[in-house]
Amino acid sequence: MDIAAHNTVFIPGATSGIGLALALALHKEGNTVVIGGRRADRLAAIEAEHPGIGTVVVDTTDPAGIEAAAQEVRTRYPQLNVVIAMAGIMRIEDWRRPEAFLASAEAVITTNVLGPIRLIAAFVEHLQKQPDATLVTVSSGLAFTPFAATPSYNASKAAVHMLSESLRIQLADTSVSVVEIVPPAVRTALLPDQDTSEHAMPLDEYVAEVMELLRSDPTAKEIQVERVKFLRHAEARGDYDEIVAAINAADSHGT
Repeated sequence: MDIAAHNTVFIPGATSGIGLALALALHKEGNTVVIGGRRADRLAAIEAEHPGIGTVVVDTTDPAGIEAAAQEVRTRYPQLNVVIAMAGIMRIEDWRRPEAFLASAEAVITTNVLGPIRLIAAFVEHLQKQPDATLVTVSSGLAFTPFAATPSYNASKAAVHMLSESLRIQLADTSVSVVEIVPPAVRTALLPDQDTSEHAMPLDEYVAEVMELLRSDPTAKEIQVERVKFLRHAEARGDYDEIVAAINAADSHGT
């Protein structure tokens, strides 16, 4: 399925960063795009600045809020056939002391793992009723090669990867395909100073490459820009230990 154009797309967690940039790029290609976020004022500002973008208030950490937002989206946009589970947070954690990491770890897992699971639960039946639909997950290069400062984030994205692999098998006999976007470090506000980090890929370059990959290979299972492949395939190449040492020696992040 070509998810780059001619679809109705819902992207929660898209009021900034990769989510918003991807929403705008998909809208430019002629898709009907609906974005979700917690702040009604921010959503209103985006809707005013970008006419044609739909918005819905949703907190992906709130099960009842997800179901309410899903009902609204399904009602307003019955042709919805693409859901991109974009919401995520990243925290620096010190696991040598429980008081330094437990609350953070719980928040990361709630947002990054339970959030996508609840979103999928809210939309999977609807998507199966469409003649051609796609469920898009967002993992990370750090699902495959860890950044030591963010254990919960790494684990959450590894979970998203394996969830994506499993759902692709379960949904193989339905109209729903599963595509996993695997970002590298991108210049967003995911971590402090990441939006200016020389180790992170410029946001506009990242989204442009993602869109080109979506257009060029509508059957792709994973969307991997060139800059994430050194993380994604480290174990297969046989240089996993060297890459782990390199990314943890440098003052860098990966998403």
